Amino acid sequence: MGIDYESVVEHPLRDVWQWHARPGAMRRLVPPWQPMTVVSEAQSLADGVAVLGLPGGLRWVARHQPDAYVDGHRFVDELSSDGVTSWPPRLAGPWRHTHTFEQDGSGTPIHDRVEAAVPAAFLRPMFAYRHRQLIGDLAAHQRAEVAGVQPLTVAVTGASGLVGAALCAFLTTGGHRVIRLVRRPAQNADERQWDPDAPAADLLRGVDVVIHLAGESIAGRFTDSHRKAIRDSRIEPTRRLAEAAATTDGGPSTFICASAIGYYGYDRGDVTLTEDASRGDGFLAEVVTDWEAATVPAADAGLRVVLVRTGIVQAAAGGTLKLLRPLFAAGLGGRLGDGKQWLSWIGLDDLVDVYHRALYDSELHGPVNAVAPEPVRNTEYTKELARVLHRPALLPVPSIGPRVLLGAQGARELAEANQRVLPTKLLAAGHPFRHTHVAGALAHQLGRDVPTT
Repeated sequence: MGIDYESVVEHPLRDVWQWHARPGAMRRLVPPWQPMTVVSEAQSLADGVAVLGLPGGLRWVARHQPDAYVDGHRFVDELSSDGVTSWPPRLAGPWRHTHTFEQDGSGTPIHDRVEAAVPAAFLRPMFAYRHRQLIGDLAAHQRAEVAGVQPLTVAVTGASGLVGAALCAFLTTGGHRVIRLVRRPAQNADERQWDPDAPAADLLRGVDVVIHLAGESIAGRFTDSHRKAIRDSRIEPTRRLAEAAATTDGGPSTFICASAIGYYGYDRGDVTLTEDASRGDGFLAEVVTDWEAATVPAADAGLRVVLVRTGIVQAAAGGTLKLLRPLFAAGLGGRLGDGKQWLSWIGLDDLVDVYHRALYDSELHGPVNAVAPEPVRNTEYTKELARVLHRPALLPVPSIGPRVLLGAQGARELAEANQRVLPTKLLAAGHPFRHTHVAGALAHQLGRDVPTT
């Protein structure tokens, strides 16, 4: 029982070890399809303690073993306990995880050994995911290093959200300092309290880059109150944050703001949409236009402003994939309506890479389409999701379904949106994507093999 899993990472041992030793590593490695959350990371690979949250308020406590630690080469953690919520997981038996790293030329062989009463078949998808994450993250950090990037101080709003949490963990494993801008009182030196209506004069002092992700979720029925919340959480807070960035002595030189492909309107047919395409119709197109315009104070002050027009994010832990997964896993999924509408998607880790590149690539400015280079029609997306989950997709969803849940406008602008968007600026810059085809992104997020037929 247990597993031995090996791979070779084509990066120096020093870089691989440092990545694991920095804050954020555990958050980057926990598989998104598993019901686990990182409560706290180990402060030291030698003798620290990490805690994972499990369903029902239970806790998985991983205690690092100092007697097995070899600096730069090996660390070991064992399932332990700390209070009554950590006792039930121990009923499954012992768990000892040995992480070993060796230098082999320019690469680093990695060996994960788990001694536990768990079959290897159950553990293999988890370790395949972990090693892919490590390889992808190190490659992105190496690209930044080649570009001459030094450690930066990055202020992030929306740091606890789906994208923000992944991005912050990625940045800290790369050696950057992340300051989370939070609305509650700050609890440590890496947090600053942010009042969206009146940012403090020194909020962004000492910050190199601002990444602004905060905003009310657009998911839901487009009632008057929901539309107001969408606008109010984006337009003025963005304007005031941009003004703060523009007027802070010793403040940021780059302002990166989340945006959305909703700018292009809810139905553009088969037209290929690049960053130069005109604005489309609809509520979201209006909101995105005003949202992006709110960054003008930063641009007028000479800051490099990047507007990340994001497509439909593929992430097992949130968004549409989280909603669709149980339906398709039960064999009840299928195309929406006639299935001809275009879906411009992006994997969560590719979106993280886009924000990362925006930190340092001085040629990126203005709107940037954060979508994969291969958009798909709804019929293809549902077919691939079903194949990844090894389920049929035979039950088409009638158009009335989304309208019942989202209302007419919500269904039109969200569920039935038809946008064929391309990442023209990123492709021109030679930006590599971890997942160019939707099947690969879905398989990675769901812990499955990529379908070959």
